[in-house]
Amino acid sequence: MAEITLTFPDGNARQYPAGTTPAEVAGSISPSLAKRTVGARLDGQDWDMAWPIHEDAAITLEDAKSDLGLELIRHDFAHVMAKAVQALWPETKVTIGPVTETGWFYDFDRAEPFTTEDLAAIEAKMKQIINANEPIRTEVWSREDAIAHYEAQGEPFKVELIARIPEGAPIRMYWHGDWQDLCRGPHLSHTGQLPADAFKLMGVSGAYWFGDVTRPQLQRITGVAFRNREDLKAHLTFLEEAAKRDHRRLGREMDLFHMQEEAPGQVFWHPNGWRIYTVLQDYIRRRQDRGGYVEVNTPQVVNRKLWEASGHWDNYQDHMFIVEVDEEHAREKTVNALKPMNCPCHVQVFNHGLKSYRDLPLRMAEFGSCARYEPSGALHGIMRVRGFTQDDGHIFCTEAQIESETKTFIDFLSGIYADLGFEGWRIKLSTRPEKRIGSEESWDRTEAALGNACKAAGYDYEISEGEGAFYGPKLEFVLTDAIGRDWQCGTLQVDPNLPERLDASFIGQDGAKHRPVMLHRAVVGSFERFIGILIENWAGKLPFWLAPRQVVVATITSEADAYAHEVVEALRAAGIRAEADTRNEKINYKVREHSVGKVPAILALGAREVEERTVSLRRLGEQGSRTLPLDEVTAELAAEATPPDLR
Repeated sequence: MAEITLTFPDGNARQYPAGTTPAEVAGSISPSLAKRTVGARLDGQDWDMAWPIHEDAAITLEDAKSDLGLELIRHDFAHVMAKAVQALWPETKVTIGPVTETGWFYDFDRAEPFTTEDLAAIEAKMKQIINANEPIRTEVWSREDAIAHYEAQGEPFKVELIARIPEGAPIRMYWHGDWQDLCRGPHLSHTGQLPADAFKLMGVSGAYWFGDVTRPQLQRITGVAFRNREDLKAHLTFLEEAAKRDHRRLGREMDLFHMQEEAPGQVFWHPNGWRIYTVLQDYIRRRQDRGGYVEVNTPQVVNRKLWEASGHWDNYQDHMFIVEVDEEHAREKTVNALKPMNCPCHVQVFNHGLKSYRDLPLRMAEFGSCARYEPSGALHGIMRVRGFTQDDGHIFCTEAQIESETKTFIDFLSGIYADLGFEGWRIKLSTRPEKRIGSEESWDRTEAALGNACKAAGYDYEISEGEGAFYGPKLEFVLTDAIGRDWQCGTLQVDPNLPERLDASFIGQDGAKHRPVMLHRAVVGSFERFIGILIENWAGKLPFWLAPRQVVVATITSEADAYAHEVVEALRAAGIRAEADTRNEKINYKVREHSVGKVPAILALGAREVEERTVSLRRLGEQGSRTLPLDEVTAELAAEATPPDLR
């Protein structure tokens, strides 16, 4: 019998008969290893414990504590849930059930909508299946046999899935006990390996088959799963905290914005929300002025000719809003588009007038209003919208200046993030993709320049292999918020392509024309999304300088009304956003209401405060209050109201 050689992570190699399975390999080493092993990796590929091995390979045996182990747990929960659903409602058709970042989902075709009570019944049935310790086995079928099987079972979605499997790929059929599903695997060995106390069904939503609105609408049941009950509990606590911080709920409580059907994916900013927007924009404008940027403003509606020249018309048209205009005396309509990004327009500004090497680097910035078509199902509050404004910037430079300009930008970005309360962030360097333009030497130089700039700025970086654009590498700056979520916001991307396409040039020291390199850069990205991130990071309790309503002066008695207006005027004169609340309501009611609205400071005024010319200062989130002279409180709050770049 032919033998194969399997090499283990410690470098040891063993010979086994061809066709040996990972389960047999683990058993040959020790019974305890066989018991705790749930899967394997062969030459970096996930491998089922029951799949035969026919060739020499590097093998790693994985337990439930590994990344593969957790993925297998979540994958098997999807199958167990589908089995439970069909056991309870046999007429239900099954489709697909992939693993997600925290669990899984499975889409079902069923006439009746699932209810909350149904989810409880499904969970109970799943626990029965897990406790039954049912074996999980797999077979490879011919395409014809698999199609015939699902046609006989009345499962049309599975028939379609088989048609999508590439020719030559194995058609794997999995059984969990007596229930069968089409799946590429791998899976666990038996349902008893699933932690019955570490999963929860989270809800039901609608989903179109393969995301196509012309296809049947299905019901998607979503679940979360972890290795143990403690991890599940921690995740559910995290979700509770995230729900409290939801920017949509806080947006209502703080009266910041609203959305409505007549303008899908676009924001109606209320005075409080717009105050955050303008304060943030003014702050970034000042930072950019000091950073050597020139600010421009470019048109929102641009003729298709420019988008064709830039390449966006061919590659990005599905995301663009097209505007057709009947020009006066024109024989046909002029086709324009709302700009989805600012880059081509910035090249037009650069191209206007002759540029010299002495003009480089040229740092150009715009608070550019853009519009992109996003599917309605992808819209999410102000985090994912169709109309937005970017803190967009483009640096025109020579290739030799890439490293120094990147280092300067990282320093610039790090200062802004620190001012906004984000000390935890990291950098990803996205390198050359498989399909790309430019020489290998050019890619070597630009990738090295970005990496060297990170090191010079004092930051490590992660490599995102092959994730760069087809024309150049990029840096992505990923924030970590107060509850540990990651948000990709800032970016810097090397682009020699667009200057070439749009014929940008400068006169070099040699008197000849040369192409500049264009560095696309943003710090916050979309203002709308970033404000949503700020709201959730701070749970609405924004830093005092950024809070839309900084101080409410609330009266305890009507005799304090005149003094309240005097206090408000003094605070406003010191640059503090202040307002009076002289309503005929109890002070506790006023405090509760303004605390829900996340006002950072409330000054309570009664007869004593009027007589002594003091105020009673209560901070948001604090139980007690302090009685202080008005001048002292004004000075204290004025210092906090000053933006960090002006202190």
